[in-house]
Amino acid sequence: MPSEYRPVALRWERLDPEDALERSRAFLERMRSRRSVRFFSPEPVPYELIRNAIEVAGTAPSGANQQPWAFVVVSDPETKRRIREAAEAEEQAFYERRAPPEYKGAIRPIGTTAVKPHITDAPYLIVVFERAYRLDEGGTKGKHYFVKESVGIAVGFLLAALHVSGLYALTHSPSPMGFLGKILERPANERPFILIPVGYPAEDSPVPDIARKPLAEILVER
Repeated sequence: MPSEYRPVALRWERLDPEDALERSRAFLERMRSRRSVRFFSPEPVPYELIRNAIEVAGTAPSGANQQPWAFVVVSDPETKRRIREAAEAEEQAFYERRAPPEYKGAIRPIGTTAVKPHITDAPYLIVVFERAYRLDEGGTKGKHYFVKESVGIAVGFLLAALHVSGLYALTHSPSPMGFLGKILERPANERPFILIPVGYPAEDSPVPDIARKPLAEILVER
């Protein structure tokens, strides 16, 4: 059976070591300032920043290069209102009936509640869907591999791209999230992965007083 593998030459440029270190340090310093915010300014955001960040997300590696993701950008106020109402209803039910005490204790220092003003305040919502399987033109299903891992990596790329563009975001995962597919009229093979409000932070936006783990706690060298 003939091979379907058709390689092409990698196009790359070796950086000068000093230049590489300078870029690395600058990116690290920029990402150190990243914070999740829950209070957004209504100030408009240039849409190209959103498009470019999603295109960056689309460069992420994926299982068998199947790129099993879809990014739905929502700016319509009515659609955001519907999403917020559904999210708050699910979150209220979760906190009241399903959330274990350990979880409630873990989020207490963060100040999370069932009230989600960020959904309607942020100028954009990016709703990320995982494509659990693919559908050909005849409706036949095809398997995707390492879907959650692939989409998770793409979301990481997305968050970094948004932050280096001067934007702030919040990763929000209402439980459950099936309402997102219904409101946004997504096909059956797409499952909601995460909801990300994006914009500029509100003036004097509060953030939790938290610290990141030091490198010594997360880096293991052998």
